[in-house]
Amino acid sequence: MTAGTEHDREPDSDLVSIIMPTYNCGAFIAETIATVQAQTHPRWELLVVDDCSTDDTADVVGALAKDDPRIRYVRLETNSGAAMARNRAMELAQGRYMAFLDSDDLWHPDKLRRQIDFMTSRGVAMSCTAYAQIDEQGVPTGRIVRSPTRISYNRLLLDCPVGNSTVMYDVARLGKFEVPNIRKRNDDALWLRMLRTEPYIWGMPVVLMRYRLRSGSVSANKRSLVKYHWTLYRDIEHLSVPRSVFHIGVWVLIKTLKVK
Repeated sequence: MTAGTEHDREPDSDLVSIIMPTYNCGAFIAETIATVQAQTHPRWELLVVDDCSTDDTADVVGALAKDDPRIRYVRLETNSGAAMARNRAMELAQGRYMAFLDSDDLWHPDKLRRQIDFMTSRGVAMSCTAYAQIDEQGVPTGRIVRSPTRISYNRLLLDCPVGNSTVMYDVARLGKFEVPNIRKRNDDALWLRMLRTEPYIWGMPVVLMRYRLRSGSVSANKRSLVKYHWTLYRDIEHLSVPRSVFHIGVWVLIKTLKVK
């Protein structure tokens, strides 16, 4: 998949393809899918790609897919990481719009409708929204994360204010993309790749997603992320050593100053 390439077929004009990689998320994924089924924009397809879960994820999603043909479950042959799971889902997508949803996060019922309205009224090709943080049990932490009005490539290098499960983009305008094959921070790498084609991700100030912060998650372990940022800057974005060191320093400073 490459940006701006021809598709085998034209994307369905108002269909939203929802990209959901998953791994051992059986405890949360039914609740997440319920928020998709509750959308006021009914034209969607949910592409769940399982990275070889060893829990009951397959049974949970399979039962839901049996009753709702808009849900499609695909299992990878080998454990390959979230990037490969996302790429498989994106290959299968047929919608005009592509939205991303992690298998433990939750959407507001109007998320898709309001985001499409926002993008079409402003003529923009990429957008994200504000989101609220919840703990592992779904209890609000009180923290709201709001993205800037617009986010450029250089802004995103400093710190990612984009919640993965808030992003939507117009496939008809930008084409399909391939997620860089790195184990962690591949969502940031994807947004950076998109921002080489489109100048901005446009932020909506309204909270339309709840982000679940789980113990032991990658997001919760900030120290371990430093090495993945180095990989992102040096191996994927091909930044110089001084510039990579600078951006990692800024990222660490921002994370240190943020209220936990």
